[in-house]
Formats: sequence, C-alpha cells, structure tokens
Amino acid sequence: MAAAIVSIASPAVAAEKLKIFILAGQSNTVGHANPHTIATLYQSGDPRDEALAKMVFKEGSGLSKAKLDAQLVEARKLDELSGGISFDKVKKMEDGPEKKALEAKVKKHKDAHEAYKSEVTSACVVSDRVYINSIADRNKKSGKLGVGYGGGGKKLGPEYGFGLSMAQKIKGPILLIKTSWGGKSINYNFRPPSAGPYQLNEKEKAGGKADEIKKNAGLNYRMMNESIQNVLSNLKENHPAYDADAGYEIAGFVWFQGYNDQFSDEFRDNYKDNMIAFIKDVRKEYKVPKMPFVIGVLGTGRTAEKVGENAVSLGQREAAKAPEFKGNVLSVESYKDYSNFSHEIFSKGWPKHYHEWDTVGSDRPYHYLGSGTFFVRLGDSFANAMAELMAK
Repeated sequence: MAAAIVSIASPAVAAEKLKIFILAGQSNTVGHANPHTIATLYQSGDPRDEALAKMVFKEGSGLSKAKLDAQLVEARKLDELSGGISFDKVKKMEDGPEKKALEAKVKKHKDAHEAYKSEVTSACVVSDRVYINSIADRNKKSGKLGVGYGGGGKKLGPEYGFGLSMAQKIKGPILLIKTSWGGKSINYNFRPPSAGPYQLNEKEKAGGKADEIKKNAGLNYRMMNESIQNVLSNLKENHPAYDADAGYEIAGFVWFQGYNDQFSDEFRDNYKDNMIAFIKDVRKEYKVPKMPFVIGVLGTGRTAEKVGENAVSLGQREAAKAPEFKGNVLSVESYKDYSNFSHEIFSKGWPKHYHEWDTVGSDRPYHYLGSGTFFVRLGDSFANAMAELMAK
C-alpha cells in the first residue's frame, strides 16, 4: 500500500527541453585543425588548459606533457634525419647500404610519429549528450559530437570545445547546428535581407554578369537558414533524446567569420552595419527576439595591436556594443586563444621542421595554424560567453 501511495504521489520526471545552438561562418568555423594537435594543451601548464585537456580526452588516455615533449624530441630527430617535409636528405643519397640504413631509421621514427597522432585522436571524447548536424564545406554529417566535424571529414573547428563546454554548464540534451563554408563574406555571401540590395562595383558592372552577381548575393545566408530549418523539422532524427512534449528552444547563435571582408573598402566599412542587420534578421527568422548571440572577433593578427588595426575586427566589436544589443550580444577575442607555442615552431621554417610542426599544427596562419588547442580554447571561450548571456 505504501509503495502504491508513493507511486501515485510522485509525478513522472518531466523531460528536459532540447537546447539548440547554431554555429555559422566561413573557413575558421569549418575548422582546419587535425585532432592530434589538441594535445598541445599539455604544453603550457596553464590551469585552464589542464581543465580543457580533461574535458576533451578520455580518462586514462595516458596523454601528458611528458608524452608531448617526448614526441617533439622524436619529431625533431625525424626532421634531422630526413630533411623535413621534402625528405631531401634521403632522396639525395646514392642507392646503397647507407641509404637503406637511413631509410630504415626514418621509417621507424615516421611510424612512431603516425602512431602518436592516432593515439591522440583515439583518445578524444565522443559525447553521449551533445549531438551535431554539421555542414563544413563538403563535409556534411550528423551524430554524436566528437572530432571530425571540420574540414575534410577528419578535422575540427570550434564546435568541439563549444559543445563539450556547454554540456558542463547546462542540463539536458544539446544539439548543435553548424553551417559553414570557406571563403565567404558577410557583405556578399552571407548578406542579410535587411542590409539591402548588394551594390555592384565598377568591375562587376562591366563584367557582363551583373544579374547573376545580384542573384547570388546573400546565397549563403539563405543556405544557412534552409539547412537550419531542415534540422528543426527533423529533431528526433538529429537527437534521440528529443521529446516533442518537452519541446526545444534555440538557445544561442555563434558567429565566427570576417577574413574575406578585409580586402575591400566597401566590405570593411560596412561590417558593423551588416553584422547588426544579420543578428536582427536571424532573430526575426527564428522568432527569438533576444536570442543570445556571440561574435568571434577576427584575430589572425595574433597580437592585440595587430587585431586593433583591423577594420573588420573593430566592426565586430562595435556591433556587439550596439545599444539595442545590451545584455544579449557579446564579442569574444579569438587572438587571446592563439597557440603561441605552435606559432614558435611554425616560425622556425615549417618545411625543414615539418614533423615537429605537424605535432602541433595543421594549417597556415589564416586558419589559426590549424591548431586543435586554439579551437578547443576558442570553443570554450564561446561557451563561457554564451553561458553569461543565457544567465542574463
């Protein structure tokens, strides 16, 4: 009888609302970091980096600063033996016993290098609570959040650190929707409707394709919304914990873009107004008037001084400070999360120091060196800003 009374008196636990976060932008939202470069988090000894390493790597992975340091020593040996990316020290030798002996040594170090990379990648956490539906250029896929939702199907962008960090901050199921395409501007490709018609420059007017250019203005903005709406219409397919009775909410938007708006006066000078229009149009599209919105400030200049000279970065900061956005839009300084350790190795001359460089980076400076450490840090910074806005 007592059990029956308890059963009647205790209502079923209500399902949690599905929290949806949208991430959009160009190539640095796509993400060009190889997963093994995340292990550079162990290099700094900084408490935040240590906490992030615990967040992204499986317990008992065996990864550590000592293992990273040992790998860097091995990578330097490999570069000394081989000559770097070109393997020219091996190629220049005449065939014979000495060359075969060197080739055997190089192979041994190369195999160890690749094994290390595979070990780190295998140690990366896959979330059971955070799911993602992602477009990263041609890499389109969905499922549990892990590495591999960046460029080429194996890399990562800010989504990984962001999703795992948000899972530490809020309860219930989380779904990320990522739409990103490399080489796109907000002034043209992501042009929001309320920014008005795109104004052709003299070269475009004279090129004979004026109608086509006008037609494609804002194409990626429309593609973004089409992709998001497709996911919203199939939520159960995108997150198994979605409960229709509990419903969902679009809890926030992360925007990380700006590189392609740097190269024209019109694009640079209009960035602030375009960004403000973009935020207003997105909120209107999804009927969330004060949707928390985080803007990643372009920081490929790496230092506060260089970033402060960039008109696009200034426009992003100014848009976030617009009076109508007080309390619901924040900007995040990406340069503060830069992997300066990776930059030091890159600056040695990466072709000759390729395997040392390959341990800590995967791409050029305009992609933040393809540093997994940078993208995990940045994703966490985005999540911290998002949590602050949600709390308000």
